[in-house]
Amino acid sequence: MLELVDVNTYRGVAHILHGVSLRVGTGEVVCLVGRNGAGKTTTIESIMGLLPIRSGKILFQDRDISRLATHKRAKLGIGYAPEDCGIFPDLTVEENLRISEWLARKDGKQNSYAEVEAKIFDLFPEIRDFMQRRGLYLSGGQKKMVAIARAMALDPSILLLDEAFEGLAPVIVNRFSEAVQKIKEMGISLLIAESNLLNATKVADRLYAIDRGEIIFEGNPQDVFNNEEVMKAIRG
Repeated sequence: MLELVDVNTYRGVAHILHGVSLRVGTGEVVCLVGRNGAGKTTTIESIMGLLPIRSGKILFQDRDISRLATHKRAKLGIGYAPEDCGIFPDLTVEENLRISEWLARKDGKQNSYAEVEAKIFDLFPEIRDFMQRRGLYLSGGQKKMVAIARAMALDPSILLLDEAFEGLAPVIVNRFSEAVQKIKEMGISLLIAESNLLNATKVADRLYAIDRGEIIFEGNPQDVFNNEEVMKAIRG
């Protein structure tokens, strides 16, 4: 579904990603874990084209999208929920969702808004209660729900979630873990950037650990606990 091959990315003059390679299979949940500043968000933003890569390749469904514009990557089927959620504060939740649905329909996808809404309510039934609330007045957990729901309204093949569990109470983390499983059951792949290793292991089929812009571990989520060097790097 998605593959990064030897990707190098800079922020200004700072070399952040050093030869990052990773892959996400069809219907797979992959977590990218690391401490703050390790390179997780830079990886996600490189995939979305929000940061240009200096070298390497980004492949989506075997197509090289390394130089493709961000909006064109979204239209191909890459959904994105950023760390700060990016909710339009002056629009209602329904209006935030309808923007994505309209863009998907304009691009030739045939799902009606009613079908999109049904899928979203199945994923997050809580959203029904604040559909007419403006984004400015949502709680942190509600904003994260809407950010994921808005990305889902684009009818993506893969969903990129940046720090989806950050700052949430344990009961809400469990709720989001259930949502991730439901998204997977819909046949949608996920790549989740996450600082909390325990949260990542709850949902991941496979796990990558990143430190100082380099992948230092790839494999079964449970195996990472046996690697003392990787655990030390993740904990900072």
